[in-house]
Amino acid sequence: MSTIQIGQQAPGFTLYDSDKQKVNLSDYKGKNVLLLFFPAAFTSVCTQELCSTRDNIALYNKANAQVFGISVDMPFSLAKFKEEQKLNFPLLSDFNKEASTAYGCLYETFAVDLRGVSKRSAFVIDKDGIVRYAEVLGKASDLPDFTAIQKTLAGLS
Repeated sequence: MSTIQIGQQAPGFTLYDSDKQKVNLSDYKGKNVLLLFFPAAFTSVCTQELCSTRDNIALYNKANAQVFGISVDMPFSLAKFKEEQKLNFPLLSDFNKEASTAYGCLYETFAVDLRGVSKRSAFVIDKDGIVRYAEVLGKASDLPDFTAIQKTLAGLS
């Protein structure tokens, strides 16, 4: 599995969101993008991470950044999770694990021998589709460095 390097072109993807609409990364050229890969909807740390992002959405809007939460959950589960947590950004289903693989953030084995779960990761992609921040966490209990992410985004606007 390759590791994403800062300065490289971000791997493209097309995923379904929780409304079962196709989302293509290339449609967001001209806008900064924050990708937040997370292991699973309805789990405590993922809920904490995404709710914190929800509560700070103004910071991302100010940085002209589109936020996406991405997990291998099905769109139906993500829709329920998004609704329950009142998340104000799209959740994308990487059920076929193509984006997680392309971004080098897939667990071989996760809790209770689950295979192919996204590692908690954060990637900032600039308006030209270049990766400007990349963080893949080894432990699911850790959170991305949101201060560094916001600093990166502020430097891009």
